[in-house]
Amino acid sequence: MDMFDDLLTSYLERTCDAEPALLQHIHRETYVKETRPHMLSGHYQGRLLAFLSKLVSPHRILEVGTFTGYATLCLAEGLAPGGEIHTIDSNIELEDRVRGYFALSEWNHAIRYHVGDAATIIPQLKGPFELVFIDADKKNNGLYYELALEKIPTGGLILIDNVLWKGKVVADAGDSQTQQIAALNKQLAADNRVDKLILPIRDGVYVLRKR
Repeated sequence: MDMFDDLLTSYLERTCDAEPALLQHIHRETYVKETRPHMLSGHYQGRLLAFLSKLVSPHRILEVGTFTGYATLCLAEGLAPGGEIHTIDSNIELEDRVRGYFALSEWNHAIRYHVGDAATIIPQLKGPFELVFIDADKKNNGLYYELALEKIPTGGLILIDNVLWKGKVVADAGDSQTQQIAALNKQLAADNRVDKLILPIRDGVYVLRKR
């Protein structure tokens, strides 16, 4: 999933803030215990998420796609005092382990962990959310984006992960998932409700600011 070679990735990680100890632990366990560990945000992207969250200083964050909770904890670093982060995932098998990670963090009291269908849960959540991170099943990214956009104020940020899809979005790739991602990217590029740009970090992060 990484568009950079190992040497450059190592340099980027050495020149940003260090990965906190709990995140190092989650990183290691994810690569040992999960069959698709590349879904983890990782050190450099995790520091980007924390940095953006600290810039926004949100009172409420929405994350679609918890996985093992790494990005959740990165985003939580920027929460305003008394703030909370709602994170949603459909994988019930990870719930106990993820709750265990959250319990070890200083933001456990601020995390609202929902296990179930995001398309059903998001409309039930009370907004507004000043920061949204979408990193779940790619075929539903457009739906999650529209549901999130309804719940963020002017100036709020939506981040969508994996929008470059290993570079396939600029190739003549015929698989349906690549086509879905490329089609959404084209739709977002023309969306006048938001300011937008893609950061070419790991597998690409779309950053969208509601006008």
